[in-house]
Amino acid sequence: MTSNWAPSATLASLRQRATILAAIRDYFAEQDVLEVETPQLSRHGITDVYLQNLECVFQGPGYPEPLSLYLQTSPEYAMKRLLCAGSGSIYQIAKAFRDDESGRLHNPEFTLLEWYRVGFDHHQLMDDMQALLSQIVEWQFERISYQQAFQRWLEFDPLSAPLGQIQQIAATQGLGDMALTEQDRDFLLQWLFSERIEPRFAEQKAMFVFDFPASQAALARLSETDNRVAHRFELYYRGIELANGFFELADANEQRQRFEQDNERRIQLGKPPMPLDEALLAALSHGLPSCAGVAMGIDRLVMLALQKQHIDEVVAFPLSRA
Repeated sequence: MTSNWAPSATLASLRQRATILAAIRDYFAEQDVLEVETPQLSRHGITDVYLQNLECVFQGPGYPEPLSLYLQTSPEYAMKRLLCAGSGSIYQIAKAFRDDESGRLHNPEFTLLEWYRVGFDHHQLMDDMQALLSQIVEWQFERISYQQAFQRWLEFDPLSAPLGQIQQIAATQGLGDMALTEQDRDFLLQWLFSERIEPRFAEQKAMFVFDFPASQAALARLSETDNRVAHRFELYYRGIELANGFFELADANEQRQRFEQDNERRIQLGKPPMPLDEALLAALSHGLPSCAGVAMGIDRLVMLALQKQHIDEVVAFPLSRA
């Protein structure tokens, strides 16, 4: 008989978690943003090079042949189909699933808040996030561009620096000889950002970082003034990534091209290519209204709000007790 039958979080923490979820729903009700539900199982996974779907198989009435299904890494694609159908601004508190993620900040099954504001750009959505979070936590907020973050803390421009310079900086910053043979510019920049910039964010402030390189923002619109960057932002608190948002790409042809580029990169890395979500692409062809969207990890938010050190302290039954 197992001894791990009890929840890993205290009942007091679970009550505080419920209070936070209620505050989120109250905020969106006041803003007239519609709560929706979309499937957690889909016929399509994602092409993202750095995320991996969990898979399962269904076989039942109407499906004599086994049907491969993917547990969704976020409800994004289905929510965009609702937006294309005319839903207006929407939000969802959903379970999401990602393979190969476990630890202090990760559980393969987690709770995600995702919302889309029709008529907003990414700066207006950052304002919206700040207003929502101010109902839950007492944080100060700062905003900095991806380019400015590198210039402030590593003293070089990530958008214009040649590959050789980035290799040398990464080598001296701790990646060693491996940096000198690495040809993937984005890998080196992402390593420098996560290992040398994220930890520098002021502990007492929540940091919005915006306008990431276009190659790191497959679902975001390109900047109108600098096509090297796309309108993507992330939110960090105490060096922990909390949210990822976009001024959403609405061009179906451009989106198809970016998915195909993802698959080419997956093949280069020895990963299987993923079938494209034709339902999403058809919806985008029908027309996505101008909007901005963001996904925020609820487990991490509750952990930070309650000043806990591990997400197991704010979820009832993590993988180890599921």
